[in-house]
Amino acid sequence: MEDITNLTGKFLCALPGMGDPRFEKSVIFMCAHNSDGAMGLIVNKPKDDLLVGELLEQAGVDGTTKLADAQVLDGGPVDIDRGFVLHTADYYNAGTSLRISETLALTSTRDVLEALTSTEAPDLAILAVGYSGWGGGQLEREIAQNAWMVIDAKESLIFEDALNDKWTLALSAIGITPDMLSHFGGSA
Repeated sequence: MEDITNLTGKFLCALPGMGDPRFEKSVIFMCAHNSDGAMGLIVNKPKDDLLVGELLEQAGVDGTTKLADAQVLDGGPVDIDRGFVLHTADYYNAGTSLRISETLALTSTRDVLEALTSTEAPDLAILAVGYSGWGGGQLEREIAQNAWMVIDAKESLIFEDALNDKWTLALSAIGITPDMLSHFGGSA
């Protein structure tokens, strides 16, 4: 059985019986999880056809970035006016970045936006608006109610451009196809 006491660095894949249409077929990369709660970013849902280059322009960040044509993601329904950049740890600001693993970090301050247009840019990054959050024990209850499947995160999938394929690809990493999933959960 999966240890669900710390899901930091894991994927949550929404199961068909999720019940919340905002999370239907979502893949969430878990950025933080402990007894007080959890925080993650949906990595497969676009935010209103907004491109990273447009968002940087709106934020008043000048310069070009290799991410200019990438979709801004809808990270979740919490703090929907705030941006989050999930990136490789080759960019890391000790005062503003959260280290998730040896290779990944999360930054939500303007310095990372400016870095995206400079030589300090991380090798890989996604930009999301909003995040997915849970209070203490809430995520564990949702997992027990068969709303989510916990899967080891594959870093390359986080940065994959084919947003519509991420849910199926995440499930296939553990040998599951969508037609194998039931809308009904159970327990033994």
